[in-house]
Amino acid sequence: MHPVFKTINMKIGFDNGKYLKIQSDHIKERIAQFGHKLYLEFGGKLYDDFHASRVLPGFQPDSKLRMLTQLQDDAEIVIVISAVDIEKNKVRGDLGITYDEDVLRLRDIFIARGFIVSGVVITHYNGQASAIAYRQRLERMGIKVYYHYLIEGYPTNVDLIDSPDGFGRNEYVETSRPLVVVTAPGPGSGKMAVCLSQLYQENVRGVKAGYAKFETFPIWNLSLKHPVNIAYEAATADLDDVNMIDPFHLEAYDKMAVNYNRDIEIFPVLNAIFEGIYGENPYKSPTDMGVNMAGYCISDDEVCCEASKDEIIRRYFTALCNVLDGKSTEQEVNKISLLLKRAQITTDDRKTIIAARQRKEESGVAASAIELADGTIITAKTSPLLGPSAALLLNATKHLAGIDHSVKLIPQAMIEPIQKTKVNLLHGHNPRLHTDEVLVALSMLSLNDENCKKALECLPQLEGCQVHTTVMLSEVDHKIFKKLGIGLTCEPVRKMK
Repeated sequence: MHPVFKTINMKIGFDNGKYLKIQSDHIKERIAQFGHKLYLEFGGKLYDDFHASRVLPGFQPDSKLRMLTQLQDDAEIVIVISAVDIEKNKVRGDLGITYDEDVLRLRDIFIARGFIVSGVVITHYNGQASAIAYRQRLERMGIKVYYHYLIEGYPTNVDLIDSPDGFGRNEYVETSRPLVVVTAPGPGSGKMAVCLSQLYQENVRGVKAGYAKFETFPIWNLSLKHPVNIAYEAATADLDDVNMIDPFHLEAYDKMAVNYNRDIEIFPVLNAIFEGIYGENPYKSPTDMGVNMAGYCISDDEVCCEASKDEIIRRYFTALCNVLDGKSTEQEVNKISLLLKRAQITTDDRKTIIAARQRKEESGVAASAIELADGTIITAKTSPLLGPSAALLLNATKHLAGIDHSVKLIPQAMIEPIQKTKVNLLHGHNPRLHTDEVLVALSMLSLNDENCKKALECLPQLEGCQVHTTVMLSEVDHKIFKKLGIGLTCEPVRKMK
């Protein structure tokens, strides 16, 4: 029998319904403040903010877009991508696709939801051949594309930035609606610079436009040491983002508010631009620029703290594995290691890690563990037929379906021919079945086997569950866990192929 443990039940810590209402109302108030034109920068993910849904259990990944739907008739969307990210083929870790492909995916989603997408802005442009090719590709598809150039000394050289040779050099993005939502596939794309550039360009054309920022993290009215804010630093460790007390807010209001370094660094630029447009800046601090109401919608702080601590650990293991694959640096690992200490946690605080390591120690082979929604922890080990992730899916679905662990859902006689094909015909080195192969086999057997049918029907119950494996998994297994909505961590040990 595989070991089964009991822990606490998973709970909701965030009131998503309340969030949709008070957040949309607050944005409407900000639009009214400026009147004719408002550029609203959306930090993080506009459509599928999985980080927010992990650290704020109850937050729906598409909440921001659902909220914007209420403003649909007055809004249009501009998508931003950095030429640097195009050049590097930067990949979204949560989806496994490059940023340039994600721009097209997001555009299709926005249009399908009834939004106008007015164009794509390529920022940090400096003549990169890949950026030129990407622009040509989009223009062949009938998409409007604009270049925004690198500005020497950005963001501190305010005189150059706020001039015809700075923002004035950028191509003006043509928009027609009162609310312009500026979003991107990921952080560091240059969304704020696009907004500020447009304010400058609008002013040249006699339009008094406004700016506001929708940034879920860091949550300004939580402390610097709150796990939710620390988890944000872990998520952006590759960008060297640092949460800070907003000094401008402290000076203006004598109140503590949390922001992050890039917004604080850019504030003098925004201040200079607003003074040029209005004669004065309507904002006294970077925190004033924001419209984030998420902090008011945390319904259970303890639940969100625990989820955030788990996220920090997850980011740590992801960084460790990325170093082994050459996708990251030790600096990123070291930073997240410090964040673990700041949050006063260790990797042992993730229950599946302890369970998977214990199973490995007992069995002497690679192992895995999953925490189900009711707190049950189930483990699995590598066998001659199955890898630890494939075995884990079978064990978990059998438990959820009430099937005895001794029952073999997939007969050995069916697995062996698949293994022969993988090794003899496809020249693979690992004969064990991966998760996708197990699910295909279950699907075929479910036509005549009631147990297999019951096990498959339990797959949706795995969404939101947590898994740890004592070895790095194949890309196939990673994708299956993502599609199932399972949070995965792996030891930085390369054994599986």
